[in-house]
Amino acid sequence: MSVTGLTYHVYDVEHMTPAEIYGHVLAQLGQERAEIVALTADLAKSTKIGKFGEKFPERFFNVGVAEQNLFGVAAGLALAGFIPFVSTFAVFAALRAGEQVRTDICYQKLNVKIIATHSGISFGPAGTTHHCTEDLAVMRSFANMTVLAPADGYETANAVRACLDYPGPVYIRIGRGFEQTVYEGEDYDFAIGKAVTMHEGSDITVIACGPCVLYAVEAAKALQESKGIAVRVLNMHTIKPLDKAAILAAVHDTRKIITAENHNVIGGLGSAVAEVIAEGGKSCRLKRLGLPDTFAIVGITEDLYNIYKLDRDGITEAILEMLGQEVEPDDDWEDEI
Repeated sequence: MSVTGLTYHVYDVEHMTPAEIYGHVLAQLGQERAEIVALTADLAKSTKIGKFGEKFPERFFNVGVAEQNLFGVAAGLALAGFIPFVSTFAVFAALRAGEQVRTDICYQKLNVKIIATHSGISFGPAGTTHHCTEDLAVMRSFANMTVLAPADGYETANAVRACLDYPGPVYIRIGRGFEQTVYEGEDYDFAIGKAVTMHEGSDITVIACGPCVLYAVEAAKALQESKGIAVRVLNMHTIKPLDKAAILAAVHDTRKIITAENHNVIGGLGSAVAEVIAEGGKSCRLKRLGLPDTFAIVGITEDLYNIYKLDRDGITEAILEMLGQEVEPDDDWEDEI
């Protein structure tokens, strides 16, 4: 693929962000599907949806700095038979335009695909106004909404492709910068609603999404090598619908669960997993890693991951701490913790 004289492969993720990959994949899909249209609110360059606009200017709409109007226009295009892909910062999609997403799009179960960039604390230096650590809680509470949080650029590409023919509104949450890759390519068993086992283990399970997947895998490999601890790592790329079977299997097999997410601990992946465990009726230990009901401080993204113990060191610490708290090894599930 050639852009402005430079030639590179769409999956050259060592030099491309998940957003750039998403932009190129969407442009590729636009060649195949004439009903795809793209919209933004004056963030074509930052969110990379402008790649589609360069190729299909007649199917690209910039509504200006008017995010609420952005989703209203997308709803109208969906009612006219198009498949709108809307891209803006996560904080604008989930918070500023939350009512329009809920009422204009979800209430009518319209076929609108939302690609939210700069999510969580990925825009660390921008501060609280541009952090978005509430979007998973908001979006998964909307009826008819499907919520995805890909682990890297390859998974972002798979998510964009998969959502195209997935019925109803879809929210895909990605970061801002050059997030590291987890996968070696896009050819793996990706399906909306199905977790991916990244590392096998029977001692404890880490359920992660987004960039935390890589950190969890790194922690699992290091603990396997250094201490012989077998950590199961699940990439829960779909927050809604959640893979309940994978969670309950982990509870049965390991009885120790840690969740890790670039989000507030309230309402996101950890809360969703806790709901499944509570309704499943089997006891286990659970620890949720995320922002502890606070607004993130301003700082470099990597530093924030370390401060909030979401990186490899933080996840390793949580694993070792939980393994020091034994659960009776019986099978009747009657023990009190």
